[in-house]
Amino acid sequence: MKDLLELREEIDRIDNQIVSLYEERMKISEQVAEYKISTGKKVFDKERETQKLDVLSKKASNEFMKHGIIELFEQIMSVSRKKQYQLLSAHGLVEPFGFEKQDSLFEKKLTVVFQGVEGAYSQQAMQQFFPGEYDSFHVETWRDAMEAIQKKQADFAVLPLENSSAGIVSENYDLLAEYDAYIVGEQILKIDHALLGLPEANLSEINTVYSHPQALMQCGKYLEEHRNWEKISLKNTAMSAQKVKNDNDPTQVAIASAITAELYGLKVLDEKIQDNQTNCTRFVIVSGEPIYQKDASRIALCFELPHTVGSLYHTLSHFIYNNINMTNIQSRPKPDKNWEYRFFIDVEGTLEDEGIRNAMRGLEEETSFMKILGTY
Repeated sequence: MKDLLELREEIDRIDNQIVSLYEERMKISEQVAEYKISTGKKVFDKERETQKLDVLSKKASNEFMKHGIIELFEQIMSVSRKKQYQLLSAHGLVEPFGFEKQDSLFEKKLTVVFQGVEGAYSQQAMQQFFPGEYDSFHVETWRDAMEAIQKKQADFAVLPLENSSAGIVSENYDLLAEYDAYIVGEQILKIDHALLGLPEANLSEINTVYSHPQALMQCGKYLEEHRNWEKISLKNTAMSAQKVKNDNDPTQVAIASAITAELYGLKVLDEKIQDNQTNCTRFVIVSGEPIYQKDASRIALCFELPHTVGSLYHTLSHFIYNNINMTNIQSRPKPDKNWEYRFFIDVEGTLEDEGIRNAMRGLEEETSFMKILGTY
């Protein structure tokens, strides 16, 4: 039996051969790219790659080796494609993204729409994000807000995307994919929930609590201490405070911000009742136009993939290969197909970055659907 040192020396010899053969293959791959550039052919040829993998896998001596060969050559082909995308970029053959850079979003008098009523957390996020004077109005639903910017009734809409305790607002991720709307900014808002009731309300007499479903979730431990309360979901926390005011029933309370107590003449019965005392919600500022500020440093996008083994892995490799840092990933079911998903990703970078342009070219060719949701 050979000792370990001898075995390692043999592996080193083989590895050196693999490196040499790999570089030789990549040089030929560059020639393939030049041919495709001259003829206008697409880089990604799924049928050709499938046939190639089938031929190579049949050369394997057993099933374990077969899987290994498929995985190895899938990766080699993936890297080869990425090199070809780089060459396309070097030849200026990258489709324009269609976004317009602006020095500032605030150069004119703006109109902003938010969901809910006066005192909503969305309104507070709006007030923190937008400086100076602007017009604003509120609508009943988040879809109504998207419709408002689509119809140019407002320049921007404010939407919550995720909460540090309760997770994503799934409906709004779906709306971003559905509408021609683009994220241009974000605002992180500290969320402190309060229990609000009529001035004469008493905690011992409460039997009903109203709030948005996520607010009810974020105050789960507090509500667990009051199991006899009926929990009723409404579209907005401020709407809940408004309902308590309008119903004029001292046995009803709302979970909302303390600011809404002042707006609707309610009493704060308990403060900071959320489970997480560092509770925050991430809001995005959305435009109906593909614009971005010149200091934008992050890009949001979504894409759909074929329901095949390794499709997400190979897609994410475009970010790895181009040295792009991914800061967020979420998934949502596709509305028209069971058990297939749409992915939402945030990455660091700008639309001018070569690595970003290379990665986007790869995503456009290798996904079944891809959309840049904005840069901010």
